[in-house]
Amino acid sequence: MDAVPAAIDDVLRRTIDGGGHVCVLTGAGMSAESGIPTFRGTHDSLWSRFDPMRLATVEAWREDPALVWGWYRWRMHLVREAEPNAGHRALAELAQRLSLSLVTQNVDDLHERAGSIVDAHVHGSLFALRCFACERLHDGALDDYVDDAQRVEPMRCMACGGHIRPGVVWFGEALPHDAWATAVDAATRCALMLVVGTSGLVYPAAGLPALARRHGATVVEINPEPTALSAEADHVWRATAAQALPLLVR
Repeated sequence: MDAVPAAIDDVLRRTIDGGGHVCVLTGAGMSAESGIPTFRGTHDSLWSRFDPMRLATVEAWREDPALVWGWYRWRMHLVREAEPNAGHRALAELAQRLSLSLVTQNVDDLHERAGSIVDAHVHGSLFALRCFACERLHDGALDDYVDDAQRVEPMRCMACGGHIRPGVVWFGEALPHDAWATAVDAATRCALMLVVGTSGLVYPAAGLPALARRHGATVVEINPEPTALSAEADHVWRATAAQALPLLVR
């Protein structure tokens, strides 16, 4: 692949020439090329017998916080060991050239480490730690990561002694209000939305492309595989983030 598809190149140029705003929505496929397994693709031998969708709940935390914290410490370790890929770096460069809002479903910090400003982490952040009991933010250091430790006792809150939890949105929890409001605003005022590496299965974030289209935006999906959003997109580019996005900044 050595060029942007003509129809997508045309809509991008028209957006730039018209001073239009671009909203980029990224999902797990964005970070998969950096070695971060997708949420539903945890095949590591240590965690393969666990269902991530059952670990990522308030009920699981209350039942066995050490098991849940152990899983999240493993995920944090993977992120810390990973590096932003060419797609992350291209988005950071693209934001220097045009008016762009970056909305992500990812809970890692690879966008930031590539140089981007993330306008909205709609599913929270692994490293935005807070107390499960009193909600106070934890700004201390992380505990040490121990290889192959499946159960790890969570850190304690300096204020109330409660367990420190990851700052992600668990199933059944509401999205962060400010992040979601920012994402909705970006979707409703953009002229072009790029949907990169997301399955389109997790709502309400999966509804943002349809919202953008209702407000007149052109929606471009960048994904190597068909998704639940493909039929709603104006243009589909069958490529990965690291393949496609660098071509947009050439």
